[in-house]
Amino acid sequence: MQLGLQALQRDQWTVLHVAGEIDMATSPELRQRVVSLVAEGANYVIIDLSAVGFCDSTGLGVLVAVVKRVRTNGGDLRVVTDDPRMIDLFELTRLDRVFGVFHRVDDAVAAPIGTERDADDR
Repeated sequence: MQLGLQALQRDQWTVLHVAGEIDMATSPELRQRVVSLVAEGANYVIIDLSAVGFCDSTGLGVLVAVVKRVRTNGGDLRVVTDDPRMIDLFELTRLDRVFGVFHRVDDAVAAPIGTERDADDR
């Protein structure tokens, strides 16, 4: 299965909309796309997982690698999802403490740099 990946610019943020399932078969495609975006100068990245139905440990590994890469370049990573299962996954793995998790792209774009979670969750 192939991922749907579409990148758009929103203010200083590059928003990567992801559709499909993130697993061992599709994680390399996601990793390569994000690496390309960062190489092109995207240091502030939002990964929109709103259309993702499943994410396994290899997908989580990609997100960890991405946050390290963008922060090495002085940037930041935010993730968008309103799926309770995905939010539970981030909380269980404590990744919600590593990068900002937001319910909507607009909220992720508008939040000040350094915001870890959606204001609704505080």
